[in-house]
Amino acid sequence: MQQATAALTPFITTVDHVGVAVADLDEAIAFYADTFGLEASHVEVNEEQGVREAMLHAPGDEGGPAVQLLAPLRADSTIAKFLDTKGPGLQQLAYRVTDVEAAAESLRSKGLRMLYPEAKRGTAGSRVNFVHPKDAGGVLVELVQPA
Repeated sequence: MQQATAALTPFITTVDHVGVAVADLDEAIAFYADTFGLEASHVEVNEEQGVREAMLHAPGDEGGPAVQLLAPLRADSTIAKFLDTKGPGLQQLAYRVTDVEAAAESLRSKGLRMLYPEAKRGTAGSRVNFVHPKDAGGVLVELVQPA
């Protein structure tokens, strides 16, 4: 059997969520509920990131992978800029990890750039960091260590 050499092998546990940029959070929550049957399990404001956000899950699967809806709080937020340039849609892919700092350091050792020198507060008190999209095939990859 071949030994795993991927940087995140010791840390990744699952896909945590996909992030979707939306202009109006309440309208988007209603759309995802009415269209796909997803339920908002958590809604919060993250002033530091400049977003109002919601985590949506399939009924009865609150611990499984989620859809995260992100709406801007102000015009200078990353999500507002994303909406201005790309419009609403898929904004990020997040992996759940056991140790965000160790995972980020492992990726740095492989030459990947992280957006933050150290993890920041994410949804529901989680710790997060992001791989620069230019180092991940054009995808903004988030590392999430749950609270």
